[in-house]
Amino acid sequence: MDCYTANWNPLGDSAFYRKYELYSMDWDLKEELRDCLVAAAPYGGPIALLRNPWQKEKAASARPVLEIYSASGMPLASLLWKSGPVVSLGWSAEEELLCVQEDGVVLVYGLHGDFRRHFSMGNEVLQNRVLDARIFHTEFGSGVAILTGAHRFTLSANVGDLKLRRMPEVPGLQSAPSCWTALCQDRVAHILLAVGPDLYLLDHAACSAVTPPGLAPGVSSFLQMAVSFTYRHLALFTDTGYIWMGTASLKEKLCEFNCNIRAPPKQMVWCSRPRSKERAVVVAWERRLMVVGDAPESIQFVLDEDSYLVPELDGVRIFSRSTHEFLHEVPVASEEIFKIASMAPGALLLEAQKEYEKESQKADEYLREIQELGQLTQAVQQCIEAAGHEHRPDMQKSLLRAASFGKCFLDRFPPDSFVRMCQDLRVLNAIRDYHIGIPLTYSQYKQLTIQVLLDRLVLRRLYPLAIQICEYLRLPEVQGVSRILAHWACYKVQQKDVSDEDVARAINQKLGDTPGVSYSDIAARAYGCGRTELAIKLLEYEPRSGEQVPLLLKMKRSKLALSKAIESGDTDLVFTVLLHLKNELNLGDFFMTLRNQPMALSLYRQFCKHQELETLKDLYNQDDNHQELGSFHIRASYAEERIEGRVAALQTAADAFYKAKNEFAAKATEDQMRLLRLQRRLEDELGGQFLDLSLHDTVTTLILGGHNKRAEQLARDFRIPDKRLWWLKLTALADLEDWEELEKFSKSKKSPIGYLPFVEICMKQHNKYEAKKYASRVGPEQKVKALLLVGDVAQAADVAIERRNEAELSLVLSHCTGATDGATADKIQRARAQAQKK
Repeated sequence: MDCYTANWNPLGDSAFYRKYELYSMDWDLKEELRDCLVAAAPYGGPIALLRNPWQKEKAASARPVLEIYSASGMPLASLLWKSGPVVSLGWSAEEELLCVQEDGVVLVYGLHGDFRRHFSMGNEVLQNRVLDARIFHTEFGSGVAILTGAHRFTLSANVGDLKLRRMPEVPGLQSAPSCWTALCQDRVAHILLAVGPDLYLLDHAACSAVTPPGLAPGVSSFLQMAVSFTYRHLALFTDTGYIWMGTASLKEKLCEFNCNIRAPPKQMVWCSRPRSKERAVVVAWERRLMVVGDAPESIQFVLDEDSYLVPELDGVRIFSRSTHEFLHEVPVASEEIFKIASMAPGALLLEAQKEYEKESQKADEYLREIQELGQLTQAVQQCIEAAGHEHRPDMQKSLLRAASFGKCFLDRFPPDSFVRMCQDLRVLNAIRDYHIGIPLTYSQYKQLTIQVLLDRLVLRRLYPLAIQICEYLRLPEVQGVSRILAHWACYKVQQKDVSDEDVARAINQKLGDTPGVSYSDIAARAYGCGRTELAIKLLEYEPRSGEQVPLLLKMKRSKLALSKAIESGDTDLVFTVLLHLKNELNLGDFFMTLRNQPMALSLYRQFCKHQELETLKDLYNQDDNHQELGSFHIRASYAEERIEGRVAALQTAADAFYKAKNEFAAKATEDQMRLLRLQRRLEDELGGQFLDLSLHDTVTTLILGGHNKRAEQLARDFRIPDKRLWWLKLTALADLEDWEELEKFSKSKKSPIGYLPFVEICMKQHNKYEAKKYASRVGPEQKVKALLLVGDVAQAADVAIERRNEAELSLVLSHCTGATDGATADKIQRARAQAQKK
């Protein structure tokens, strides 16, 4: 126990700090860290070094080298820097390397040195150059803050959605500030800078002078400032050797410490774990490291080599050319269990388990002591929690064995926390391996989440490990294995030394029908890498045509896209491809393509009928489809306002029908032309509205206007049958209620339609008197119906009895209603009886 706490260093009476080695660095650095631009990503992220960054003493021809390593010193990428001078390096939250150049251009590289994109911080930055830059992280993403040669600040709070803000000018600022940093307060990014003894806070609207409360007198300059990992606290290093610590809003002072060193430190970062009441700052000089807080003493370490500090959520990573270490506050659970002479429940349980392995009776004594105090559940939980904060697997196992031992004596202890801790530690130990090089702590792991960790393993192309973790944690396939396999496939298509056929086959064999995997996304990546044929092969495995077609169109494989769209049966998808083809091909090639696809041709015709009539006409001409062309001109004629244009369109239609050998349609079209000319002449001679009336309506209009001879002549000209003409004239005269003319017309010659229609028309006009005139002239077959129409039921009965027609008798009988028709009904019944006797 004493040996275990040998590296614990007390800071006051309330906290201990310990520093342990993460890795022995295996990188072959030929230069000191001080001679490089250095950037390390949080959460155990990679380290970027830009060697020989344009030092004056170096030869002008020597190119800088950008190198990226894992946290364990394993090389990930190395490339010659061929762009402009770099002022600052930094990592985004997505582990993309941001390289800020003097001209304000920010180059973005991937973890393996692949160039992603670039963006500019604006023309003003380009004109005045960049003096200094900071990469910071907010809840919106990763931001960049720039100090220009004009001593003005420009920043963007999210490089993923670039919105540049020019900060207000600082009054009287003639040279670069002695120190400055970016803050994030109330969801807004600020700049805090020091000019001599004064501090200024810049937001998007104003520049405000701020004063730290309780600052020791005599300060003439601020040499260094540091913001905590969560942007809640701020530390200021003054030229008097004092370190002021307080809230980032500068409204509350936490403590102040005199380190008795006035030389400006190389770095100053916060070192505190979540929910800890202890606040500490780590300050680094060339060969000294100091941890200070709210205590009269400090913790000091000697640095054997030039080192670099990386602030983390729960501590500080410290790496040099030979080692990578982690400095942090000892967690409460670990402190209670391992501190000397501790009587905490977890400490007693750990001792009980060790004595049990020795088969000593002291195990029972320790266990009884815990149970008598009723603290066995607390002891198990302390051991589980402490195991999570241990870096060494042997200590993890020891604590978990103690927790498992204590669980055996509890009736209802939920096993979830124990099982989950075992799983988490197994994952953490796997990624902390030297070859992986992600030294996450338990607190960082919980903050990062398993999904983000898997994403980072995928970025490092550690696909087997990521899949093993997914299977071990039994994550849903869509969120775990499927997603990782999709990333693997996207990486696989970038291997240009393997043939398209082999890559496609390997991807299909690995993925198969795995749910959640989109072959179209993989094909899109292949196309982006310039492997069009591979993309087409991969699309063959995509079961959803709606995903295949857009990418085929993007690859300019429109004809294949059309075939896929037709196979899908989705008309909307077919229309999408057709419109794309029309814009891509000339009209002749487009029509030839359609001719080979009957379904697409039919759909396109339907579309043109509603949207593009002229294209439809061209389509019919291309196919020599005279029948449809004639119909097209018929429809087009109705859009013409002038009669001459309409007749011309109809003549074109008639010619097309003749070419199609459809004489009926051609003759009908010619008749329509004759009718139009006649209607125009009638309008000129008689007035009124005749155009666009049908032949029957034209005849009816003439009759209604009293132009009977004209109507008869029109009927002769267009060979209207007598029956139809009589019907038209009968209806028109009845509508006019010209009963005298109607009577004359009925006597002009024998009616080809009979006289029952006269009775029906008159009764429709409620003229029973006129109807009776024509009822007497109706033939015997329709006599009964005519008499019933005029209401003469008795006479209708006599006629029906005389004709001995059962159907007519039944019809009359159905009209016998009420007492007045009782005699008639009896007469019909007697007639039926006599007929039956005979």
